[in-house]
Amino acid sequence: MTIKVKIFGDLIKKIDPKRNSIAIPITKEMEKDDINTISDILKALSIEEDETSHLFVNSSYSGFNKTVKDGDRVGIFPKRMSLLYKWYFRRDNE
Repeated sequence: MTIKVKIFGDLIKKIDPKRNSIAIPITKEMEKDDINTISDILKALSIEEDETSHLFVNSSYSGFNKTVKDGDRVGIFPKRMSLLYKWYFRRDNE
């Protein structure tokens, strides 16, 4: 099984440098083999943690150490698309 990862905003250019528009997110399917946390996903995509602002797993606001499993949906937002979540929602790191 796989993990679906949606990458938004400026981070799209890191994944697909030839892409002209960053208005529509990229969806990548990643095999679970070596991936246990969101941090592992970022490393596999060559995205630094400090380039991100908000991370979601199955629509839940999450942290870098959040465990992911087969079938999960992960959203990765860049710094330039930061949201007010950190003030209103608890980050799930487990």
